Amino acid sequence: MVRDLTQRELLAELEPVAETCVHRHLAMAKDWHPHDYIPWGRGRDFAMLGGVDWEPGQSRLSEVAKAAMITNLLTEDNLPSYHREISENFSRDGAWGTWVGRWTAEEMRHSTVIRDYLVVTRGVDPVALEQARMVHMTNGFSSGIAPAEVDSGAGFLHSVAYVSFQELATRVTHRNTGKVCDDPIADRMLQRIAADENLHMVFYRTMCGAALDLVPDQAIEAIDTIVRNFRMPGAGMPDFRRNGVLMAKHGVYDLRQHLEEVVAPVLRQWNVFDRVDFGPRGEQVRERLAAFVDDLERVKIPRFEEQRDRALARERARS
Repeated sequence: MVRDLTQRELLAELEPVAETCVHRHLAMAKDWHPHDYIPWGRGRDFAMLGGVDWEPGQSRLSEVAKAAMITNLLTEDNLPSYHREISENFSRDGAWGTWVGRWTAEEMRHSTVIRDYLVVTRGVDPVALEQARMVHMTNGFSSGIAPAEVDSGAGFLHSVAYVSFQELATRVTHRNTGKVCDDPIADRMLQRIAADENLHMVFYRTMCGAALDLVPDQAIEAIDTIVRNFRMPGAGMPDFRRNGVLMAKHGVYDLRQHLEEVVAPVLRQWNVFDRVDFGPRGEQVRERLAAFVDDLERVKIPRFEEQRDRALARERARS
């Protein structure tokens, strides 16, 4: 029987791959500056400095665009929690430490540029936005992985599997948010963010794929758990359900996109359903994962789309 590797052993075995991936990322990543993407000329003082405070008529964004932009920003705002999770499940030394620092620094740009855009253009209520940020960051983010599981190696595997899907999901959401904003400046800004998220996804997807090659049964258990229980990192933010429903109804991020643009491509990249290196334990997990994906495609997505179409038809009838 093959013994499961501990977290320390996984990190040591995979560090050469991490080092290669870090060098590749640094060669491909493009430096950019948040201030270049902000239409500063639209800005004006708020009441505290003698100007006028926000009111709804000042926003040029639709309700869908507002919901998506707020959700995207509050998700990016929780970076300190994500940094803590990643640093606890990776390492502060060597290539791992270099990656965690670089990833965190790049991610920080995203909340900076989105907030500046929304405040300068008066796209959403800045007071409500700040109140939501305080609540969301105070609550933080937790993967739900117990300390004992971290020591066993499950912490690293769950973490790297989760971000492989999450970074891609975030990329899709940013790109589609740019389209519904009906503003070429917002669209260009969100395309720039999405390009970052794609490179981050490539790093994590490569690392999880390497873990799958190294410990197939152990890794597929983590992947299966993440896919079947996936939630976006902003799930605990204020109004997440309301905003998520709006985004799903109007094509920013829905269940079909989740399967066809996120889950399926990543599983295909790892060759999950055609591999021949699983033991009995891994085969059982793969069968469970395959059944879940099949149910998503054949039952849950059609059901969601029927409900969505009826809801949109009612909205059109009322308008």
